[in-house]
Amino acid sequence: MMKRLIALVGAGWILASAASPPPPPPKVGDIAPPFRMKLVDGTEVTSEELRGHVVVLNYWATWCAPCRAELPLLDRYYSLRKDAGLRAYAITTEDSVPLFKLKALFAAMRMPAVKSFKGNYGTLGAVPTNYIIDRAGRIRYAKAAAFELDDLNRELVPLLKEPVS
Repeated sequence: MMKRLIALVGAGWILASAASPPPPPPKVGDIAPPFRMKLVDGTEVTSEELRGHVVVLNYWATWCAPCRAELPLLDRYYSLRKDAGLRAYAITTEDSVPLFKLKALFAAMRMPAVKSFKGNYGTLGAVPTNYIIDRAGRIRYAKAAAFELDDLNRELVPLLKEPVS
């Protein structure tokens, strides 16, 4: 019986290790992979629903000092530019404090906070990591670095001026 169990476990390990690794995160110029988010308020949003908007996916962590400086800036920028078609989402990394402890922060933010995210995205080695997706659904920015106001203007203003396709 024990030999049979070891053989089954061994065969399962071989099968699991033969599975292909997940694809790498998207790069600038790639068509944005599809994604699905559940927001803290319970709303579900898909990448398909965001076509025609300029989208910022902001991965951040509570322990990250640059993230704590960037998040209020991005939130203010979003509130000023959402009427122009900007959509921005704060995605808290798993190594942050539990989401329920961030309830007061999320209540003060105008930018939606993400409870769960499914898609081929993630941090690019560090936080904050930001992805910008243009109105046509193409990755236009993918970098592990905090935005300054000049960065946001340089990256987003031209995209927000592009016509909705």
